[in-house]
Amino acid sequence: MPKAKKSSKGKKFDYTKDRKKLKKKLRRKLAPTIECAQIRKAWDDRKTVTQNLRDMGLQHDSTVLPIQPTKFTKSEAMDVETEDLLVRKPYVVRDLEAQASIPVEINKTLSRDLMEYAQHMVKEHGEDYKAMARDEKNYYQDTPKQIKRKIEDYKRYHPDEYAAFMQALKP
Repeated sequence: MPKAKKSSKGKKFDYTKDRKKLKKKLRRKLAPTIECAQIRKAWDDRKTVTQNLRDMGLQHDSTVLPIQPTKFTKSEAMDVETEDLLVRKPYVVRDLEAQASIPVEINKTLSRDLMEYAQHMVKEHGEDYKAMARDEKNYYQDTPKQIKRKIEDYKRYHPDEYAAFMQALKP
């Protein structure tokens, strides 16, 4: 025997909930989070993405750069150009440029075993990576490219130690 459908007779409107606040909360929850602090601070929720980015002096779509000339009278063209060039929030671009110009210090390091491995390979074979791949100390059976990458990492992350090692190799 089939089940009887539930009647909606018992459900009533809930006057204790503020529908406007719930809708606003849901919209905020579904909106994507902006990672960049400068853009997040200058963002206006009442405007579209294109309007927000234009106000900040940023471009929404980078494929739009080659602008096709349109047929306007001179006065209309001047109005359009000045309207497009108006940047209302120039501090966003300045902050982004300042943040991008700060040099990033690389704090990576290699394990002592990997440094000794690279030193052994350079000491025994010099720059011959194919011979390094056939070496008996190549326990993990690295390919010549993998060995080359490890030695380049050693050069990049520990340049002082590598220079001292190369000086010690010269008679």
